[in-house]
Amino acid sequence: MAWLNAAILLAVLLLLAYPLAGYMQAVFEGRRTWLSPALGPLERATYRLCGIDAEYEMAWGKYALSAIALSLAGAVVLYVILRTQAFLPLNPQHFPNLSPDLAWNAAVSFATTTDWQFYSGENALGYLAQMAGMSWQNFVAGAIGLAVGIAVIRGFARSSSGTLGNFWVDVVRSLLYVLLPLCIVFGLAFASQGIPQNFSPYVAATNAERFVQNVTGGPMASQEAPKLLGGNGGGFVNANSSSPNENPTGISNFLELLAIWIIPAAFPPLFGRMTGKPRAGTVILGVMIVLAALSFAGAQLAEQAGNPFVHALGVGGGNLEGKEVRFGIENAGLSLAVATDSGTGSSNFAYDSLTPIGGLFALVNLQLSEIVFGGVGSGLYGLLVFAVLTVFICGLMIGRTPEYLGKKIERREVQFAILSVLMFTVLVLVPTAMAAVTPVGRPTLGNAGPHGFSEILYAFSSNAANNGSAFAGLGPNLFYEIATGITMLGGRFLVMVPTLALAGALARRPTNAKPSGTFRTDNLVFAALLVSVILLVGALTFLPADGLGPIAEQVLLSQGRTF
Repeated sequence: MAWLNAAILLAVLLLLAYPLAGYMQAVFEGRRTWLSPALGPLERATYRLCGIDAEYEMAWGKYALSAIALSLAGAVVLYVILRTQAFLPLNPQHFPNLSPDLAWNAAVSFATTTDWQFYSGENALGYLAQMAGMSWQNFVAGAIGLAVGIAVIRGFARSSSGTLGNFWVDVVRSLLYVLLPLCIVFGLAFASQGIPQNFSPYVAATNAERFVQNVTGGPMASQEAPKLLGGNGGGFVNANSSSPNENPTGISNFLELLAIWIIPAAFPPLFGRMTGKPRAGTVILGVMIVLAALSFAGAQLAEQAGNPFVHALGVGGGNLEGKEVRFGIENAGLSLAVATDSGTGSSNFAYDSLTPIGGLFALVNLQLSEIVFGGVGSGLYGLLVFAVLTVFICGLMIGRTPEYLGKKIERREVQFAILSVLMFTVLVLVPTAMAAVTPVGRPTLGNAGPHGFSEILYAFSSNAANNGSAFAGLGPNLFYEIATGITMLGGRFLVMVPTLALAGALARRPTNAKPSGTFRTDNLVFAALLVSVILLVGALTFLPADGLGPIAEQVLLSQGRTF
C-alpha cells in the first residue's frame, strides 16, 4: 500500500504539473489567461492603488531589497497582532497576548514561510490572529518565494540584460493568479472532507466515559490551503496534519500531500519553458523525483522494520509509535518525504517517534537545503545553485570553461553559488554547537544522549531550510526562541540574496547560440552528476553531525540502549 500510494501521488502530480507550468508561464510573461477577464481589472486596480509601475523593471539588488522589505513589514504587523490579540475581536476563547519573545519567534517564523511553532495554535491564538496574522502571512510569504523563483528563472533565461523583472508585479500576480485560485479549489475540497470552517466557540463534548473535552473549531479549511500551497506549514492546531480536524480522511490526506508539492513540481517545467530549454527542466524535475524517491524508500523501509525491542516482546509489525492509526505506517515514508523534501513541513505523525534511521532520512532531506521540490520558488533556485556548482566542477575536470544553458559560468557566478551553500551550513551547525555545549540549550530537551542531540540538530536544520517540522521533544526557552528566529531569517535571506545575485550576473551574460562546452546539461549523464554533487556536498558537510545524532543512536540501539 505504501508503494501504491507513492505511485498514485507521483502520477497525479506529473499530470497536473505541466499544465500548471504552462499557465504560470502565461501569467508571469503578462499574457492573457482564462482568469484574466475576472482578475485583470483587480490586478490593474491594485497597481493604481499601490502606485506600481508595471512596466518598470529592477536589477537584482533592488529586487532583493523589495523582497526583504515586504517580508520584514509583514513580520512587524504580525508581531503587533500577536501582542494585542487580547483586545481584538474574533477571540471567542479570550486568549491573552503572546509574550514578546514568543511573538517575535512566531512573527519571524511565518514571515519566512518556516511556520515553526513554539505554541499550540488552538490554545494560544484567536480567530483574527489566525486569519489576519498567520493565514495572511501564508499567502504573502508564499507569494514572495514564488516571485523570487520567477526572477531567478529570468536570470537564466535572459541575455545581456541588467534586470530581473518587477518584484511588486510578480507578487501581485503570484497572489491573484496562482495562489488565490488554487486556495479556493483546495479550501473547498478540504471543507468537503470535514475540516471545520466556522467562527463558533469550541464545543465542550462529553464522551461515553463521561470525559469532557474541547472540540476545536474555527476557520481551518481556509487556512489549510495557503499553509500547504504556499510552502508554509504552520497548523491551526498544534498537532498539525495529524489532527483529525485538520486532516480527517484519507482523501484529505492525499490532497494535502498533493498541495504541498504541486507548485514546486511545476517550477522545473516552467524553468524549461521560460529558458527555451524544456529538456533542462525535465532533468531538474527528474533529479527532484530521484532524490524524493530515495528519501521515501529509505524512511518507509526503516519504519516498516520497526523497533527491535518491541519485536523482542513478540509483537510484530513496524514502528507504529507516533503514527495516526487512520493513516498507519503505510503513509509514514510518503508523508515524511513530502513534508521534509518541501518547504512546508506539515506532518501527519510525530517525528520524535521515528526510528533512528527514519529520523536520519528526515534530517538529510532538510540538510540538502530545501532543493528536493523544496519551497514555492525556493526549491528550484536552490537546485539551480547546485547545477551551477556541478558544471563548475565538471569544467575543472575537463579543463574547459563551464557553461550552463549556453551561459559561461565564471568566478563571480561560482562565488555567489558557494556563498549560498556555505551560509546554509553555518546557519545549521553554529547554533547547533552552541546549544549542545552550553547550559542554555539543554534544559528543554525531551531526551538525553544522541536522540537529544538529534532534536537540536533537527530544529536548526528545519529552521535554516525554512521547513518548520520538528522533533517535538524539544521545548521552548528564551535561547531557542531567539536563536531559531535568527536562523529562520538567515535561512530565508542569506540564501535568497546570493542566489538573486547569481541570477543577476547570469542575466547580464550573453547566451552562446552554440555552446562550447564538451558535455551537455540536459541529459541523464548531467542528471547523475547533479545528484552526485548534491549528495557529496551534503555528506561532507553534515555527516559528522548526523553521526553524533541518529547514526550513533542506531548503533547504540543495536547494542540494547535507548534514549
